[in-house]
Amino acid sequence: MDKQEMQLVEKYSPQDPELKRLWEEHQLYEKQLEKLEKKSFLTPAEENQVRNLKKQKLDGKTQLVEHLQRYK
Repeated sequence: MDKQEMQLVEKYSPQDPELKRLWEEHQLYEKQLEKLEKKSFLTPAEENQVRNLKKQKLDGKTQLVEHLQRYK
C-alpha cells in the first residue's frame, strides 16, 4: 500500500468498522505468510496454505483499496 492509503487507513479505521476489519485481516494474512516464508522447507500442505493466503490477501487488499476510494 502506498503512503496515502496508509494515512487514510490510520485516519478512518477508528470510525469505520468495515475498514478496520479489512485492515486487520490484511495484517493477519501478512503475518501468517511471513511465518511460513521464513521456513527453509515447506510441506505440500504448507505450500498450498501459502497460495491460499496470498489469494486471500490479494482479495482483501482489493476490497480494502475499493473501500478507501470513498475517502479519496
